[in-house]
Amino acid sequence: MKILVTGGAGYIGSIVVEQLVKEGEEVIVFDNLYQGHRAAVHPDAVFVEGDLADRAAVEAVFDRHRPEAIMHFASYTLVGESMEKPFLYLGQNVTNGLNLLQSAVAHNVRRFILSSTANLFDDPERMPIDEAERIVPGSPYGESKYILERFLYWLDKTQGFRYAALRYFNAAGASAERGEDHAPELHLIPIVLQVALGQRDKVIIFGDDYPTRDGTCVRDYIHVIDLAQAHILALNALDRGSRTYNLGNGQGFTIREVINTARQITGHPIPAEVGPRRPGDPATLIASSDKIRRELGWEPQYPELRDIIESAWQWHQAHPQGYEE
Repeated sequence: MKILVTGGAGYIGSIVVEQLVKEGEEVIVFDNLYQGHRAAVHPDAVFVEGDLADRAAVEAVFDRHRPEAIMHFASYTLVGESMEKPFLYLGQNVTNGLNLLQSAVAHNVRRFILSSTANLFDDPERMPIDEAERIVPGSPYGESKYILERFLYWLDKTQGFRYAALRYFNAAGASAERGEDHAPELHLIPIVLQVALGQRDKVIIFGDDYPTRDGTCVRDYIHVIDLAQAHILALNALDRGSRTYNLGNGQGFTIREVINTARQITGHPIPAEVGPRRPGDPATLIASSDKIRRELGWEPQYPELRDIIESAWQWHQAHPQGYEE
């Protein structure tokens, strides 16, 4: 199958591309390299540098490469930034997505995977969080993803457009050749590993008085390769209808557990300092992935926190300056 992957030079997108190529698929990556890296793109994928805001460039990709399916990762993704720049998220994330969807419909491409988010669930009533949980976006970023989910819902109803919206929690880990390289880095595991590499002095723990087993927040970390496999399973299931899945490990780990596990793996003391809570941080966020397990047979191959951090550590040791572009 010929698959167009927007944002395929980014962290998650590049590893999904890697897994698609391993499956023998033909992949076209469309990325403006705002957050992505050219070096992260698998050499067997076709790379097109371009921006979804440029409708002519989007049309040109469809005209030239004739994809049969789309995986959409390209997005502004920073929750905090979205609170400061809501128009960037509610504007460009949405309009860029619509440019892509309009071109897809015009070129009769009817299979679409959306990289959505757990930020749809700012105030969950149940834990773990399943697909029946009420939608309360936690930021303009989360709202932008939900708007795209609603567009997909109506395209399914009116155009026979088959989609899967995959709402994930904390992607982490690495493959042998691709890992997490953001500037600035805001995710816990790479920040902890940067301390072990001597690139930071310490880790800040934002609050240690939460109602959890050690007072720090509990989060659900999912290995990025397991995440990639879920995308492939969902794509192959679209002939049986559209679907929405929450994706997570199914178990939560505290901030201190992440730091302590990284200390064991790296052999570094990784100093940690407790700071004030961040506004809006819930004590616990854990996904229920029962639906995708039941319907598609998805099963994480790397559910253990140690395996997730070990894979990330190996990549960061091999690429201490990231992709060095």
